[in-house]
Amino acid sequence: MLNKIAAVLLILPLCISDVVAPIYATDVVDVTGEAHVTSADGLSVSAESAIVLEATTGDVVFEKDADTRRPMASTTKIMTAITALEAGDLDKKVSVPAEAVGVEGSSVYLEKGDSLSLYDLVWALMLESANDAAAAIAIEVAGSIEAFAELMNEKAAEIGLCDTHFTNPHGLDNEDHYTTARDLAHLAVYALKNEQFAEIVSTYRKTVDIDGETRYLLNHNKMLKLYDGAIGVKTGYTKRSGRCLVSAAERDGVRLVAVTLNAPDDWRDHTAMLDAGFECFERRELIREGESVFIVPCIGSEKGEVLLSNHDALSAVVRKNTPDITRRIELPRYMWAPVEEGDVVGRIVFVQHGVDIGEVPIFADETVERVVYKKGLLERLFG
Repeated sequence: MLNKIAAVLLILPLCISDVVAPIYATDVVDVTGEAHVTSADGLSVSAESAIVLEATTGDVVFEKDADTRRPMASTTKIMTAITALEAGDLDKKVSVPAEAVGVEGSSVYLEKGDSLSLYDLVWALMLESANDAAAAIAIEVAGSIEAFAELMNEKAAEIGLCDTHFTNPHGLDNEDHYTTARDLAHLAVYALKNEQFAEIVSTYRKTVDIDGETRYLLNHNKMLKLYDGAIGVKTGYTKRSGRCLVSAAERDGVRLVAVTLNAPDDWRDHTAMLDAGFECFERRELIREGESVFIVPCIGSEKGEVLLSNHDALSAVVRKNTPDITRRIELPRYMWAPVEEGDVVGRIVFVQHGVDIGEVPIFADETVERVVYKKGLLERLFG
C-alpha cells in the first residue's frame, strides 16, 4: 500500500500542470576553414565617399566618409524606379506630357503625346538614365514632380534613410537633393529585393515600344560587362556631384552592394571594393535537412515518447575564419499527448557573436495519440 501511495505522489506533480519547461542546450558548429583575408585593410579608393557591404547581413566591409551628405546625380533613379514599381499600374499606357519633353541631360527623346507603358518608362529610366522618362513617371504616378518627390521622401523615411532628401526624380542638381554613401547602399539593398527592379538593373540591352516604334535601350552600367557576377545597379554624373556609382554583385550566395560618390576612377574603385568583399564573406551550411533528431518523453501516450527533427536546411552568409557559431536547441523537456505529425514543437537557433543569425523549426515526425483509460488513476493504482 505504501509503495502505491508513493507512486501517486511521484505522478501527481506531472498531472497537475501543462506548463512545459524548455530545454536550452548549446553546442558548437564546426566552422573551421582555410585562412582568408577577412577585412579590407589597406584598400584605397578615388571616391570622396564610399562603402561596400554584404546585402543580407548589412555587414560593412569597407567605408570611407560614408555618412557625409553629397549630391547623388542619377543614382536618384533607384528611388524613382522602386517608387514607381510599387505604386503604379505598370501596364497602363502613359501619354507623355509636355512637362516631360526636353528635360536637361540624358534622354530617350520622348515627344509630347508619345504613348508607352509605365513599365517601359522605368526600363528607359534605368538603362538609358532618361531624365524625360523620370519626369513622365513622376507626373503619371503623382501628378507632378513635386508630389512625386514627396512620395520618394516618404519611402526614404519608411526604409530608414536618415540622411537622404529628394526634390526631383532624375537627380539634377539641387541644394536640397542629397544622400550619403551608406543610405544609398541601404536603398539599393531594399530595391534589389523587388524582382522587377532586379531584372531591370541586371539587363544590358532591351527593346521597348513607343507608339509602335521599337526603341533600343543600352544600360550605362559597364560593371555588368566588366565584373563577374555583377547584377546592377545605377550610374550617375553631374559636374557638381562628380561620377557616382552604385553596383551590386553576387557569387555563391553572397550578395554585395558598393557605392561611390564623386569618384574619378569609379570602375576601378568598385572592382577593388567588390573583390575585397568576396574575400571576406562566404555562404556556409549551418544544418542539413533532418540532421538533428530528438526523442522527447510524451506523457499520456502509450508509446511514452515522440520523435522530432528539423525538416529544413539552413545556410547563412558569414565572414570567413569566423569564430565558432553556437547552436541553441529549444525544446520542451516533455510533451503531453496527443501530438500531431508536423506540429512545430521547438527550434534550433544559430548564434554568432551573441546575435541570432538564423533558426529552423523542430517538427514532430509522428502522431502520438492520447491513451484514454476507462478506470480512474486511483482505481488503476489500487485496483
